[in-house]
Amino acid sequence: MLKPAVVIDSGSRFTRGGFAGQEQPQCVLRTLLPCSLGTPWDPWQPRPGTESPRCSTPAPRRCPLRYGLVEDWHSMRTLWDHLICCCLKVSPEEHPVLLAESPSCPGTDRVKAAEVLFEGLGVPALHLANTGFLSLCAHGRVTGLAVEAGAAVSHVTSVWGGQTLRKGIRSLGVAGDHLSRYLQQLLLQQSHTEPSGLQALTKKVLTQLKEQCCYVSLDYEGDLQEEGSHHPARFQTPDGRWITLGKERFCCPEPLFRPELLQLSCPGLHQLAWQSLHTVPQRARRHVLGNIVLSGGSSMFPGFPERMCLELNLLFRGAGVHIEVLARPKRATAAWAGGSMAASLTSFQHTWMTKGEYQEHGAQYVHTKFQ
Repeated sequence: MLKPAVVIDSGSRFTRGGFAGQEQPQCVLRTLLPCSLGTPWDPWQPRPGTESPRCSTPAPRRCPLRYGLVEDWHSMRTLWDHLICCCLKVSPEEHPVLLAESPSCPGTDRVKAAEVLFEGLGVPALHLANTGFLSLCAHGRVTGLAVEAGAAVSHVTSVWGGQTLRKGIRSLGVAGDHLSRYLQQLLLQQSHTEPSGLQALTKKVLTQLKEQCCYVSLDYEGDLQEEGSHHPARFQTPDGRWITLGKERFCCPEPLFRPELLQLSCPGLHQLAWQSLHTVPQRARRHVLGNIVLSGGSSMFPGFPERMCLELNLLFRGAGVHIEVLARPKRATAAWAGGSMAASLTSFQHTWMTKGEYQEHGAQYVHTKFQ
């Protein structure tokens, strides 16, 4: 009998790992940023007395992911190996692995992931699952629409009866990293702020500033015109300087709905959701409309669920439906939580691709097993 599955969700900023059945990931590593060994953010360095031979492998110094897609498979394998062996302290040969994959993941990456996990790490079984589907699972759904706003890219995914509707996947090149840079640009436009101090802000500090002070407006145009519609917020940088935010608080996340603010000629996230919903068969559309879930760190802005709900109801005005969106308080890790929940179910056990199947059919079998 196989031991509890290891659940891994590798995002552009963080890689989360833990065991099936847990509510939250047990281990979180930085994926995108260069790893600083032994820092509180990165448990790359095992504590004294817990080292294993495989823990002596140096942590990857390159960024293996870009826009949710793997660019450096060697570093990706090293990261997964370190997460399983040194952070979770188990042997990969004894635990199945559920790997969350980006909705825009190409078929070649699915094949490569199978090769790395079966041949490189020796896992006994594997399941590949779309993060959109897993986000729905975290809400107890297998049918619905997942709106994911992450660090490097945002996605919309339609799912019907547990099957991802590939033609309904939409992606948006606006996410947390873009919003952090946009916030810096907005602050630099303030005449009363010291430019050199703002230009010196690190990505980490900008992210903290954005997460602590910014929110989504329910009436962007109106709030822009009314000076008294927003309350200023103050933020202290690590070097002791204070930054005051006014309208920047709600202007920062607005590109999620208006990408043209970043000089991008593409629909906003709510419009992509509308497009995706129209790829769903007519008979299933109303059911999907009743199960719209939000996930990802960039969906955590105050006001984001309400604005998404407002925009979708405007788009579907006259259709005879009232749309609500589902937003868990811990939706930043919804994909991982959904994978943990799914992998712990008895009914899920027949969905694993075993090592025997891999050896018999090859890595291409992932396309048959996980449609």
